[in-house]
Amino acid sequence: MKNQMCLFFLLFLFCHISSAGAILQCIPGCELDETTGQFSGFVHCGYNGEDFLRLDLKTLKWIALSPQASIVKQIWDRNTTIIEYYKDLINHRFPYLLQRFLEYGRSSVMRTDLPSVSLLQKTPSSAVSCHATGFYPDRALMFWSKDGEEIHEGVEHGEILPNHDGTFQMTVDLNVSSAEEWRRYNCVFQLVGAVDRIITELDGTLIRTNRVKPDNLTIPVIAAVVVVVVVFTLVVMATAGGYMFHKKKKEAEDSTELPEATNLNTETNTAH
Repeated sequence: MKNQMCLFFLLFLFCHISSAGAILQCIPGCELDETTGQFSGFVHCGYNGEDFLRLDLKTLKWIALSPQASIVKQIWDRNTTIIEYYKDLINHRFPYLLQRFLEYGRSSVMRTDLPSVSLLQKTPSSAVSCHATGFYPDRALMFWSKDGEEIHEGVEHGEILPNHDGTFQMTVDLNVSSAEEWRRYNCVFQLVGAVDRIITELDGTLIRTNRVKPDNLTIPVIAAVVVVVVVFTLVVMATAGGYMFHKKKKEAEDSTELPEATNLNTETNTAH
């Protein structure tokens, strides 16, 4: 199949609106066959949205596409100025402009970037997400397959979203209950029009997650609890010790002041 790049230049030869609202439009354009490098062009005219006239670029004669166009064809065939104008557009100006546009835009028109694909899962009971990011252009397919066949049950497709660098990303979720059957599933990514595919097997060791494994969590939690208990015990003991020390000191001071007060009272009574 020929690989063709098409570029249409919309020109209004004239637009006549009568009291009945009739409209006549002519559209010239050119086409490049990249296999052969040959340019081809066309000039089509429509009347009220219907095919009306077409210019034969070999004979430089108009071809009537409806019975009503026969009279206009005879008039336009005698207008060689308009015909030469279209001939120059199709054979010279349009090919030059199309070639320049292709050269300037080749980096984006022909650009293809493959993504990095990863498997994500929030919790053991949640869906497994196949995430592809960094691909270009945004015309891409991604799906889950089982035993080599595309599946739809339990699959949820996300939208294609843009990245800040001009590339794109997308996600497809899979709800699968039995981990024993995981290796029967694959995530498949493919750019539209490309032959190569990126196939990622559903492997538990490849899944990225932000959860902490229970075995790694047990020891830190126990250690933290022990530290809290020890600190609390030390604080209680220090508080109790301080209180007892203060109480004994207060009792000793009170016992010393009591005999002095008794002697003073005895001496006063004797004097009287």
